[in-house]
Amino acid sequence: MPTPPTESTPAPAAPATPFEWIGGEARVRALVDRFYDLMDIEPGYRELRVAHGNTLDDARQKLFWFLCGWLGGPQHYTERFGHPRLRMRHMPFSIGILERDQWLACMHQAMAETGVDPVLRERLNTSFFQTADWMRNTP
Repeated sequence: MPTPPTESTPAPAAPATPFEWIGGEARVRALVDRFYDLMDIEPGYRELRVAHGNTLDDARQKLFWFLCGWLGGPQHYTERFGHPRLRMRHMPFSIGILERDQWLACMHQAMAETGVDPVLRERLNTSFFQTADWMRNTP
């Protein structure tokens, strides 16, 4: 059992960013890989999977790069492509309530299965919902 903090042994510092909290690049990679693996195998994410075309490789890499920066880590995505302009980049795809909800459910499942801290998971779910709802472009 860990020793409680005292004046001489301060409590460990809280992570400065969600990127640190999640565990860095290796953990973001694990999350993204599980997200796309689930999308590929779970029938409940069928419409979401179909929207991604024949291969998930490009989307997998871009989400990894994006999430690293979005979570407060290295800005891999913006270094390669500039500002994410998420809504504009997703306009070619039909995104309605069904696709939004499948994306959110798939990400929630991936976060749970990769051991994202429950407190962080709830914070991310809120942010993911706001972004995914804003991305809708069909009724």
